Amino acid sequence: MTMQVVPKTGTENDAYWIYRHSTAHLMASAIQRIWPDAQFAIGPPTKLGEKFGGVGFYYDLDMEQTLTPEDLEKIEEVMKEIASEDQEFVREEISRDDAIALFRKLGQNYKVELIESFPADDALSLYKNGSFTDLCRGPHLKSTKEIKAFKLMSLAGAYWRGDEKNKMLQRIYGVVFKTPKDLKKYLHQLDEAEKRDHRRLGKELDLFSVDDKYGSGLIFWHPRGARIRNEMERFWYDAHLQNGYDLLYTPHLAKEHLWDTSGHTEFYSDRMYAPMEIDGINYRVKPMNCPFHIHIYKTRIRSYRELPIRYAELGTVYRYEQSGELHGLKRVRGFTQDDAHIFCTPDNLREEIASTLEFTLYMLRTFGFSEFEVFLSTRPEKSVGSDDDWDRATQALRDALDSSEFDYEIDPGEGVFYGPKIDIKIRDSLGRAWQCSTIQVDFNLPDRFEMTYRGSDGGEHRPIMIHRALLGSFERFFACLVEHYAGAFPVWLAPEQVRLLPVTENQVAYANEVADRFKAANVRVIVDDSDEKLGFKIRKARGDRLPYMLIIGEREVEADTVSVRGRGGDEGVVPVGEFLERIRGEIESRKTVLAPEEG
Repeated sequence: MTMQVVPKTGTENDAYWIYRHSTAHLMASAIQRIWPDAQFAIGPPTKLGEKFGGVGFYYDLDMEQTLTPEDLEKIEEVMKEIASEDQEFVREEISRDDAIALFRKLGQNYKVELIESFPADDALSLYKNGSFTDLCRGPHLKSTKEIKAFKLMSLAGAYWRGDEKNKMLQRIYGVVFKTPKDLKKYLHQLDEAEKRDHRRLGKELDLFSVDDKYGSGLIFWHPRGARIRNEMERFWYDAHLQNGYDLLYTPHLAKEHLWDTSGHTEFYSDRMYAPMEIDGINYRVKPMNCPFHIHIYKTRIRSYRELPIRYAELGTVYRYEQSGELHGLKRVRGFTQDDAHIFCTPDNLREEIASTLEFTLYMLRTFGFSEFEVFLSTRPEKSVGSDDDWDRATQALRDALDSSEFDYEIDPGEGVFYGPKIDIKIRDSLGRAWQCSTIQVDFNLPDRFEMTYRGSDGGEHRPIMIHRALLGSFERFFACLVEHYAGAFPVWLAPEQVRLLPVTENQVAYANEVADRFKAANVRVIVDDSDEKLGFKIRKARGDRLPYMLIIGEREVEADTVSVRGRGGDEGVVPVGEFLERIRGEIESRKTVLAPEEG
């Protein structure tokens, strides 16, 4: 398997950068043509659309008119006019003083302020197209005619120079692609993403809720969502036991001095909740599980013969996120971490990382993901530990990656302060990348907690600690699953695997008998014994995105059969026992096939 990697863009002379600059100027030209008194601030490139081969841009502006979505359509039409006029982008070098005089004459006060902040001997450049002139380093396309596929996406507010003491400006975000076909594909992806939004589907499918009355960023799992989560957890526990992990359960809070020792109150206090006093002593709810796992390790003397020790826990942690950062299940204040810590000798390190990578692949593939982006992050400027430790750990990570199925990129200086790491992003069915798995080598906590093991030489040695999350937080991973499958979960995860639809009340008794047989085989089944007509029942089951609905009429009762309708349509009449054997096979194999697109 070869990982698909999005090319990095943004260097000043690449095509992406040029398209961003030129389209931003095209938009500003259109705004000036409609509202001649508009003042322009800055308009740098953005990453909007980059995952799909496009490029983003924005412009901040100051004007009396309060812009609306309808105004964006008007601006787009004028942009098309200017593009068709084939206006040439002309570069001109100018001195700082002349630039100040020019933009002061044009009434562009924000440009004047920017230029005045530059060194006095700076030589600047302008770009002109038609009657529009802007301060810009460039480069640009040859003319406006080359810009063929763009879309203004949204409006926002932004303080001048990012300072809330300054005036609030209006910001327009846009995206540009090289061809109309690429733009159309991108807009279709956005539409699909909106339809698949886990917050929307979570409500439609009755999976979970968030209620600010009881706590922002805290998740209430409804029965249907809890069934999926329970299935995920059962698989997680079984897989970890089979892969040599010991399972732990640890408290939700501890005395504050534990977090002082771990360094969390020093380095992570802005993400921790305020202490609470119990019996005159300060306690904190846990933001991470690591110190608790270390405590269990330290409850007795460890021998090198015991290592590696692998502790795993689905531990719920609590981190302060600002209200503006909260986002459904993807950014919450209380979540369950797919957490594990491996304590090993230096000789174990490479093998443990390699086996963890293999385990990661197994877990992600079981949930239906097959495309990944992988990064090896190296030592940052601010870090702890010796050069030898960092070199050894980084080489162990590199060796494990080289012997794995993963292609990967080096991400220089993006390791955590206590050690290098591997980050793995999954690509969902829309091609979007989500950060899930991470493998981190830690020298810091073993030192802080004075962890040791007794070596073959009888001496005390420091173990190496590996932090490892395969799915990340269950909440965030669940959100990715909802959007990946558009709510149509594979059979093994579906909260309701089968719904029995009796045509009339005469078949309800038989439907209940069939349901009992399914329940005895651990198939999640419900009988729709409502008084609604069959067509309504079918539409409701389809709206609930069920894997199977089994229709039962008089002939099915007489023959001990069911009429099967799956996500792909009618599948014919089959004996009850035959279908039961079939669905049990799909559940046990954890088959993960994306549901067909509905017409």
